[in-house]
Amino acid sequence: MPLMKSLKRLFRAPPTVAVIPLSGVIGSFGPRRRGLSLESLAPVIRRAFKVGGLKAVALAINSPGGSPVQSSLIQRRIRALAEEKKVPVFSFAEDVAASGGYWLALAGDEVYADENSIVGSIGVVSAGFGFPEAIRRLGIERRVHTAGEKKSFHDPFQEEKPEDVARLRALQDEIHDNFRAFVRTRRAGKLKAPEAELFTGEFWTGRRAVSLGLIDGLGDLRAVMRERYGKDVRFRVFRQERSLVGSLLRGQQEWPGQVLAALDERLWWSRYGL
Repeated sequence: MPLMKSLKRLFRAPPTVAVIPLSGVIGSFGPRRRGLSLESLAPVIRRAFKVGGLKAVALAINSPGGSPVQSSLIQRRIRALAEEKKVPVFSFAEDVAASGGYWLALAGDEVYADENSIVGSIGVVSAGFGFPEAIRRLGIERRVHTAGEKKSFHDPFQEEKPEDVARLRALQDEIHDNFRAFVRTRRAGKLKAPEAELFTGEFWTGRRAVSLGLIDGLGDLRAVMRERYGKDVRFRVFRQERSLVGSLLRGQQEWPGQVLAALDERLWWSRYGL
């Protein structure tokens, strides 16, 4: 009998953890700029949950945020498969899991971070530029014709209108309410600070996030998973695939477009000092 047990242990497949890297700005930007979106990640998520001998799925998150819609869609797909397959999900913040990045992290049943990770930013931001004075100085006449009095909204080439600002703020408040409700649901019974402190858009280090109840602990993916499933645990990484057509289009992109895309992405990261 001891021999049989030894043989079973010898030939038993090691436990497997599927790893899904979620790195970059969240959003569907088309073939010339690839962000995190459900369209690009759905096949990756599906394959990760199909692994034989799967013990858990680990999300390696490094994102400053982006589209609230794509954040919601991605985490919802992960949660649906986790419940269908009865597989636990663990989230690990790397440099930053803020705003939409934190939204993604909450797809995990447990959330971890490095003590120096940036976590939080539970809020909504909209930024842009206005050029009415430049238009006047250049002698350019702006011509906009609409059917529907609300169709021309927040035009950057016109003076900012109080009614447009109020409308934008109402949209932001509604999205912020949805974000807060999601955090309350996923961190039910774990939040340790007043909502007036947590939901201002402020962000914190991983160590502080633990004390606020925003995450469950400090630790990196490999160490936590080895502690949970044993030193023989096997990791299988599933990444987004770049299509040949998309790669060719990106290669043909003119340099001004590349510069603008890089600047826009740089702004997302720079909000967190990165």
